[in-house]
Amino acid sequence: MEYKTHIRVRNLSVSYGKEQALKNVTVDLPEKKITAIIGPSGCGKTTLLKSFNRLIDSIDGIKVQGEVYLNGDNIYGPGIDVTHLRKKMGLLSQRPHPLPMSIYDNVAYGPRIHGIRKKRRLNEIVEHYLRESSLWDEVKDRLHTPASRLSVGQQQKLCLARGLAVEPQIILGDEPTSALDPNASQRIEKKFLQLKEKYTIIIVTHILRQAMRLADYVVFMYLGELIEHGPAQRVFKEPQEELTRGYIKGVII
Repeated sequence: MEYKTHIRVRNLSVSYGKEQALKNVTVDLPEKKITAIIGPSGCGKTTLLKSFNRLIDSIDGIKVQGEVYLNGDNIYGPGIDVTHLRKKMGLLSQRPHPLPMSIYDNVAYGPRIHGIRKKRRLNEIVEHYLRESSLWDEVKDRLHTPASRLSVGQQQKLCLARGLAVEPQIILGDEPTSALDPNASQRIEKKFLQLKEKYTIIIVTHILRQAMRLADYVVFMYLGELIEHGPAQRVFKEPQEELTRGYIKGVII
């Protein structure tokens, strides 16, 4: 199966002081598909994910070598506007972190930063992206109440809406359902399957069954190294590497 590449990673190594988190990773990630980054805890999954929007930049002692290309541009090259880069990527973390403001203002926050001021336009944006994240019907009558009053599952959907409101190309999810109950997790998974028609989605997950349900493409990491990658059906049914087989069988955890 042929995929159009959205992110190209070339010889990417990341170290924190003396600890090397990623070791010479090279992989192409497909556009408008769901890629799942899998592997045991501490294997470099989140470091790889956060290298795509340069959130690792803020870590003391970080050293990055190699290239990450987004739409043909090396995001670690000179002159890259990191704020503009991050606008292209919505991030969902393990636990939702709504801003300490109303539901409405959470979604309007990004568009306002990027210069949208007209109330009518902001109203349209807020409704559109709350619908996009399947939250509108639950909150339309209380848009100006604090986001902190929402359930954890609703907060995660709100954070998704907030990320989508700046019109990103890519959605990054760092174990985005790990803090949710099974019903809320199922709703977020269902939304990802719908959103991949418009967005490239890359998730880190420690839940192998979730990767099997969602992924079109799989990246298997182990101790900072890329062990195997490819279409999900092939990797899960016919893994080429012994480490991958062991992880899928539950021998390596």
